[in-house]
Amino acid sequence: MRIVIPDDAPAVLGPSEAYRGLLERTPVEYHATLPGSEERLVERIRDADIVINIRSSSKFPASVLEACPKMKLLSLWGTGTDNVDLAAARRLGVRVTNTPGVAAVSIGEHCLMLMLAVARRVIVMDRETRHGKWPRGQMVELNGKTLGVIGLGAIGRQFARLGRAIGMRVITWTMNPKPELGFEHVELDEIYSTSDVVSLHLRLSPETEGFVGAQAFGRMKPSAIFINTARGPIVDEAALIEALQSGRLAGAGLDVFEREPLPAGHPLSEMDSVILSPHCAGVTPETLEKGLQMAVDNVWKFLDGKPEHVVV
Repeated sequence: MRIVIPDDAPAVLGPSEAYRGLLERTPVEYHATLPGSEERLVERIRDADIVINIRSSSKFPASVLEACPKMKLLSLWGTGTDNVDLAAARRLGVRVTNTPGVAAVSIGEHCLMLMLAVARRVIVMDRETRHGKWPRGQMVELNGKTLGVIGLGAIGRQFARLGRAIGMRVITWTMNPKPELGFEHVELDEIYSTSDVVSLHLRLSPETEGFVGAQAFGRMKPSAIFINTARGPIVDEAALIEALQSGRLAGAGLDVFEREPLPAGHPLSEMDSVILSPHCAGVTPETLEKGLQMAVDNVWKFLDGKPEHVVV
């Protein structure tokens, strides 16, 4: 079996224990540079039986999958599969696996950080205090407030637990309600209209693109905070900016954006009510190693005839 890693830039897999363990068992064709184009990506993986993909910036549309007839497994590091044409993979007999839930703790903590940073106006407080000012009385206490969680996958559940742990009332909405998880399920409109904090935890798909837009922001409280660590395109970013600029939304904590990296001078970067981070919520040493090891283990499970974490 020819195993290819087409894109590890900047390197996370290369320096890992998971990669060293992989090399102990089999030769690997490893690329530490960006492919730069679909043609270059195909050139790297055309003869691969197995591809371990590290970067969501490497796209696998039907045209790429069709150009790689030997591919039997595409092992993705991460939960998101929006960079793969899953229907084409199914049609072509390419098994796709991912690493579900591995970043739930890290991203849950990041959501908590964003929520508290917005509510407590941490960036503004820090900046003004450093410049000799003494701003006080401008913060929000979250104990007793309502946290609305949209999506109850591993990350949504983790953040719901953290919200409950600091004394918030937690309400949830998910496409497939699971009462056994122990969270109060409500209609989506109630999430928007009653929550003091709305946190988004859906996968990006054709069904969820633009899921939270002007209508949703219009139903939220003017005092509400919006958190997104899922994917940027799930949100109508122009509608979010308008809601923040007009004061119809109090603030936002964002780890993901429609366009990444965020362009210089972007309106979101000019707002004191917004806390930004560079799509890094799940990027901790602990999570990296666990996720990379799972992506490698998915290869061994596939070769043993017992595939795990199968998407298609």
